[in-house]
Amino acid sequence: MTKSIFNPEIIELLRKHYPQLAEKPLQEEIATVGEIYQFKAGKTIMDVGAYVKMMPLLVNGSIKVSRENEDGRELFLYYLRPGESCTMSFTCCLMHKKSEIRTVAEDDVLLIGIPTRYMDEWMTRYQSWKNFVLTAYDQRLLELINTIDNIAFQHMDDRLVDYLQKKAIAQGSNTIEATHQEIAYDLNASREAVSRLLKQLEREGRVALGRNRIEFLDKRF
Repeated sequence: MTKSIFNPEIIELLRKHYPQLAEKPLQEEIATVGEIYQFKAGKTIMDVGAYVKMMPLLVNGSIKVSRENEDGRELFLYYLRPGESCTMSFTCCLMHKKSEIRTVAEDDVLLIGIPTRYMDEWMTRYQSWKNFVLTAYDQRLLELINTIDNIAFQHMDDRLVDYLQKKAIAQGSNTIEATHQEIAYDLNASREAVSRLLKQLEREGRVALGRNRIEFLDKRF
């Protein structure tokens, strides 16, 4: 390990947000080699084409994960919440390849960053780490399948509702702060289509629209 003294603040954060990583030697290693990072809302944490230098363990806030095609158009994939990590980062770490996703702080973010060189080593040394990584892979795979299903089988109005639900959960609020253009960008749709569907939801009494904000009014969200 590169340092000899572990950070007790990281130990406390792990015990609170990652109780599944229960092995004390593992906690101490994470607290020794890991660093605490803070990102303001809207800040890009990892970009497409960059080499991954750390694996994040999210402590506070939420992170939006998206994919960009060759034309530069972006597609929302899923959100990361406290107690979760980005397994795509883990894959890039193991294969020493550039990132194919973009991660952006949805709101103010606090995370523990673990240097990539420890990822594979801990898989064989710590059972709780191995279980954590495999469980995270399973969760992200299910979310990606859901995203594919939404694109392939759902109408745009259903995709919009699903997106708004996930965004509300990620932000921890029934009021979403976002422009119609930002939502359209995430859904790879036109702003006009998003605005029209939001107006329809407002007429149905399901949302209230304000300037760059959407408030949910019924329990179906």
